[in-house]
Order: sequence, then C-alpha cells, then structure tokens
Amino acid sequence: MGKKCPEYVSELNDYLDGTLDEGLCSEIEKHLGTCANCRIMVDTMRMTVTLCRDGKPEPMPDALSARLNGLLKTRWEQKFGKPQP
Repeated sequence: MGKKCPEYVSELNDYLDGTLDEGLCSEIEKHLGTCANCRIMVDTMRMTVTLCRDGKPEPMPDALSARLNGLLKTRWEQKFGKPQP
C-alpha cells in the first residue's frame, strides 16, 4: 500500500528542488496524478517559489509600514518589556 498524503509533505521541498531520490520522485508523481489536493499544494508551492525568486519587491505603503512597526513594537514590549533608555 502506498503512502498517504501527510507522509509525502516532508519530501515536497526536496521534490521541488530536484534533489529527491528518483524512486521516491516517481512515487510522488504517481500520487500527484491521482490526488488533486496534493497536486494543488505542489502547484501552489511551485508558484510561490517562482514569485519569490523572480518577483520584484514592492514598497510597503507608509501607513501599513507604520501600523506593522507599531504592532511589532507592542508585541516586543509585551514579551520583553520596554527598552531601557
């Protein structure tokens, strides 16, 4: 009996990188041919890698940047306390 979906997840990075053993690579490809959920996950991972590698950085709007920095500062202070002057 073949592996189930969760058992393949740990191998997907190596599969997408092309560094996986040929036998396991063939097994994953066979599984992808019959499992729409895993195929969607692999396609999404491929697209994410492509976008991160080839995408152009977009500047963050000032308002969003200020809001994010404020939230990070608040969380930091909650966890570690306010910085000493």
